[in-house]
Amino acid sequence: MTEEITYSHNYIPLTRDELVARLREALRDHRFEHVLRVEQTAIELAKANHVDVEKASIVGLCHDYAKQRPDQDFIDEIKNKHMDPDLLNYGNAIWHGIVGAELLKDELGIMDEEILNAVRKHTTGAANMTLLDQVLYMADYIEPGRDFPGVDKAREITTKNLQAGVAYQTKQTLLYLVERNSPVYPRTLETYNAWVPAYQKEID
Repeated sequence: MTEEITYSHNYIPLTRDELVARLREALRDHRFEHVLRVEQTAIELAKANHVDVEKASIVGLCHDYAKQRPDQDFIDEIKNKHMDPDLLNYGNAIWHGIVGAELLKDELGIMDEEILNAVRKHTTGAANMTLLDQVLYMADYIEPGRDFPGVDKAREITTKNLQAGVAYQTKQTLLYLVERNSPVYPRTLETYNAWVPAYQKEID
């Protein structure tokens, strides 16, 4: 059952319906359905962890706003905003969060830094993550459409302890990247060091 939140706190200059309509234009069907599921999962996690449900809805919907943009859009934004030039060494998997948050500001008028930071961190995590950051990080990973080895364990761990879920996802993501000889964004290593040793008993 879909729970539709009425936006009343002016975190963004759009109603939920208006935001969904903008996402419908920006995303292909498969990705659009994903963000709707992430929103619902984020709302559930927010309620369980005493997080602002309206912000959880917004970050769930917005986290992949820029996911299907051409690479050049991100490259232009990195250069125009004088962002860290090291970002140019990565690709969409990193860009759509970190650089995508800038597009949310530019195009949707979202200025709330907690919302933008959650979007920035949703693929890489961070050593320091607010509860909202953690809610989005895990909602994106465990939403009902996800089907990969370990996802059921991730759901079980996250239901019991959101922070342990963050540690579990981070460990699995790093293993995935290493096994494929993929580059690891430095912030992902910082996330690993900050979270995995602290919650090793809960995730092994």
